Amino acid sequence: MKGLIDIKWKEVTLNDVSKYSKERININELTLKNYVSTENMLPGKAGKIIASSLPNGSAIKYKRGQTLISNIRPYFKKIWYADIDGGCSADVLVFEISDEIDDKYFYYLLNQDHFFDYVLAGSKGTKMPRGDKQQIMMYPFKLPHKDEQKVIADTLSCLDNKIEINNRINETLEEMAQAIFKNWFVDFEPFKDGEFEDSELGKIPAGWRVISMEDCVTTIDNRGKTPPLSNRITPYPIIDVKALSGASRIINYNNCTKYVELNTYNNWFRSGHPKQQDILISTVGSLAEMKIFYGDKGCIAQNVVGFRSKYLSTLYLYQYFQYIKKDLISYDIGSVQPSIKVTHIIKHKIVIPSNKVLKLLGYPLDSR
Repeated sequence: MKGLIDIKWKEVTLNDVSKYSKERININELTLKNYVSTENMLPGKAGKIIASSLPNGSAIKYKRGQTLISNIRPYFKKIWYADIDGGCSADVLVFEISDEIDDKYFYYLLNQDHFFDYVLAGSKGTKMPRGDKQQIMMYPFKLPHKDEQKVIADTLSCLDNKIEINNRINETLEEMAQAIFKNWFVDFEPFKDGEFEDSELGKIPAGWRVISMEDCVTTIDNRGKTPPLSNRITPYPIIDVKALSGASRIINYNNCTKYVELNTYNNWFRSGHPKQQDILISTVGSLAEMKIFYGDKGCIAQNVVGFRSKYLSTLYLYQYFQYIKKDLISYDIGSVQPSIKVTHIIKHKIVIPSNKVLKLLGYPLDSR
């Protein structure tokens, strides 16, 4: 098989099938949605998010179907297949390809660790390495016939679509879980025919109780100066608000953009690191984004606080935090940017059902 591939597939370089786009577009023609920079491109080949601001002047023009990669810090592996027209900063490379290569195949060709390792090996600079544009164009690969390219690209696209569908299913399941939680523990629908008693939060089922959040959680707060950052991706990511975004309850490590070395991980974060099933909540910027920590190595950023359950089920506590998310956001005291105090969160009152009721929905008291 290898011999057949060697015969049928041409040996080429990027320079043989592509060039860098140089066409410009005025910033006034762009929006936050279609402007791309190294800031709003996501690491780990995760595409991009909406930009937070627009620069002045002009940008490099890109078109739907083109591949964009960030040329700053290649180890972050930032790449995006454009599904819209727009513009990007000069630190983002846009490729114009020849008719000899399929646009989606070209994207998957560059969407490989081998390519980013090649770019990093030829990069210049230490603190902020930048890819060498001439060296990038010398990237060698074997090019199949265009019909084969389309088959390969279609197969990989199919797999990507299935991943996206699974992500949407997870979002739907999260919405269902929150609806069931509200029905049981906020509206008390299954207990309407039982006895109720007064509490500081209104009528609650008899035998239930109201306590402050601080009575059932321990906080982990790593506020302070920014630690020395690694110039490469390491097993020790700093988990900030970007990593807490999205509907899933699991941290998206593809959104982590800062890392530290082992020595910094062990010695800098003196207040400790998150442990399994801690709940992490953002307190600055995009408020009350939250996730459950299921990893084994991670550092809490300055804009994130961890909450460790003392005895409640982590899942119950997480669903409760989700339910009071609007209340948490309303505690905003920021003037320059949104900000909430940890004291506001832990003073919030929480309804605690009996353990018998918690078990019915899989929320037994935590044995930790």
